[in-house]
Amino acid sequence: MDVKTFFLYLFVMVAVTYLVRVIPYVCMRKEVKNRFFKSFLYYIPYTVLAVMTVPAIFEATNSFFSAAAGLLVGIVVAYFGHGLLVVALSCCGAVFLVELIMRYVFHVL
Repeated sequence: MDVKTFFLYLFVMVAVTYLVRVIPYVCMRKEVKNRFFKSFLYYIPYTVLAVMTVPAIFEATNSFFSAAAGLLVGIVVAYFGHGLLVVALSCCGAVFLVELIMRYVFHVL
């Protein structure tokens, strides 16, 4: 990628990020009273994070099964209230173990 294209992409990212943060402040002068709209705005960050993270989970490993095991372990560990570091290390450990088992026991990878 040449420098001109890089800075064009960078400018577009900065503009979009800035506009997403500024538009709500400009458009909404009063407090939001609608319960549906409030809950919608509350869950948007979690939805966006899930939409960005889940496909990356399945593309980051050598197999679907190890990715699914890591995701499942992450969900279970997070459900029990552990922090981000513990969840991430648990997911990595699960993926490592499943890929190790698949490689040496089943000779798949």
